Amino acid sequence: MSQPDSAVICAWVEKQVGGRVVSCERQARWRPAYFLEVEQDEGRISLYFRGDRGVSDSEQYALEHEMACLQVLEAGGIPVPHVFGFCEKPRGILMERSPGRADLSTAKNKEEERSVQRHYMEILAQIHSLDIDPFLRAGLAPPSDPEKLALADLPLWEKAYRRAKVRPQPLIEFGLSWLKRNVPPPADSACFVCGDSGQFLFDEGRVTAVIDLELAHLGDPAEDLGALRSRDLSEPLGDLRPALAAYSEFIGHEIDRFLIDYHTVRFSLTTPLATLPVLAQARPGIDLIQYLCWFHVYSRAPMEVIAKAQGITLEPPEIPKAENNRHSPIYEDLSLRLTPPAAEDAFDNYAGQTAHRTAVYLERLNRYGPALAAADLAETNALLGTHHADNEAADADLEAWLAEADAQADEALVRLFYRRCVREEVLLEPVLGEFSGARIQ
Repeated sequence: MSQPDSAVICAWVEKQVGGRVVSCERQARWRPAYFLEVEQDEGRISLYFRGDRGVSDSEQYALEHEMACLQVLEAGGIPVPHVFGFCEKPRGILMERSPGRADLSTAKNKEEERSVQRHYMEILAQIHSLDIDPFLRAGLAPPSDPEKLALADLPLWEKAYRRAKVRPQPLIEFGLSWLKRNVPPPADSACFVCGDSGQFLFDEGRVTAVIDLELAHLGDPAEDLGALRSRDLSEPLGDLRPALAAYSEFIGHEIDRFLIDYHTVRFSLTTPLATLPVLAQARPGIDLIQYLCWFHVYSRAPMEVIAKAQGITLEPPEIPKAENNRHSPIYEDLSLRLTPPAAEDAFDNYAGQTAHRTAVYLERLNRYGPALAAADLAETNALLGTHHADNEAADADLEAWLAEADAQADEALVRLFYRRCVREEVLLEPVLGEFSGARIQ
């Protein structure tokens, strides 16, 4: 977001809440968001402006949807940031800046980690027990049958994926097929779910606010338990076994393990479904390397969960050595030139790191890409009994083959796709950031 937009936001905020903006700092992350300090007659207040991504997901869940969910939850006694208003241009929710910090890995010790984790699960159980009528009045629609309850919002993401798809995506097609072949009975009737659970602020061993509810909807409570495992990949939540035990304690019964596995697969798969349209073309201000990390890590996670659920042993592929070629010095030079100097402004520092990460990825793609692509092609040909010389043609054939395959092919496909994902993460290894070494619990 450009500086003129921040000036527009400040002027709007002053009009909305009264007082004078004395500080406006863009958050160092991939979506437009600002921390603001406003001086009023009564004193200073801290605010947060959560901007619209402006890319593919807006057609699934508009920002107004998240605002309505926050307001209903606050009225229901759930600790969420108070909403002050909605800005139409640039689009964003103005809310209080709740106290506390994100990222449970920053807990002072294991005792605080366990305390926060347990408190969050207590709040999650409270959220799931809320009357859904206020959410219905706010415009949320309940699932019409058990299958729709199980699939949750998957059809929304699949629709956007189908519209954007321009080349074969056999892993995604397999994941969608597996989910539709293995629809489980629901854990309970539809309730309000966070959708992308596990996002909160905390302080002194307690959750101070539940945040980031853009994917919230009416669905199966097991959705939020599966999503915790997905969230843990980028924001470590500690050992989730005591968390799930605490949730069972709060609701009075256990949730079927396969149902949690199912929703882990379903929710993880929504990330490659959602990111593919963004990766299809460059857009100003979009951190494509971040989206690429999401795409491949959250493509691997469903394969790991399916493998565990079905007793499939996964073996990582052999990784080739880096190869130099006549282009290698150019890519290395680009990476060195884009190494960012330290910047005082947090967002400027983030933007510089983004350009550098892109250059590092391109350098590794040049050194490792051909050998990794050749390994993918060889494994696909071996599975299909074909002799394709082109990866895209092989993937098109693989898609056609798996469309006719049954559950007997799951083991071979899961192993194949898992190895592919590991190879892709080799290319991204130095720029994976928070995903470095991440494995699904």
